[in-house]
Parts: sequence; C-alpha cells; structure tokens
Amino acid sequence: MGALTSAVIAISGLVLGWIAIEIACKPCLDKGRDAIDRSLNPDYDPDDHNSITAPLSAPPDAGSTSTIDPPPTPAKAV
Repeated sequence: MGALTSAVIAISGLVLGWIAIEIACKPCLDKGRDAIDRSLNPDYDPDDHNSITAPLSAPPDAGSTSTIDPPPTPAKAV
C-alpha cells in the first residue's frame, strides 16, 4: 500500500508541476506553439503579402502623431 501511495503522490506532483509551468510560461509557450503550427501548415506562404501575419510591425504613418512622450531632458549639473 505504501508503494501505491508514493506513486500517486509522485504522479500528482508531476501533474501540478506541469500545470504550474504552463501557467507561468503561457505567453512564451503560446508564441512557440503558434510558430510551430504556422511552420507545419502546408498552406502558409511566408512570401504572401495578403497574409494576416505578413506585417510583423505596421509601417508608421507620416501624418500621425505619436502617443509616446519624448524622453526627458537631462538636468544640468552645477
């Protein structure tokens, strides 16, 4: 009976550890899984410009104003 109890405790510890890693690293794991799914998709064409994922970063508009504040100017030392 002791061996069965030890096995149940060990398996439940592994399961709880796996869940903790999945929760802690969710953003990184999701990006990796998306990349794997995309690379294994035979219909995905990285040269296709009409793809949803084609523009990794949108080009900045020349007429738009930036919402990011400029960096503060350093104080003068006396």
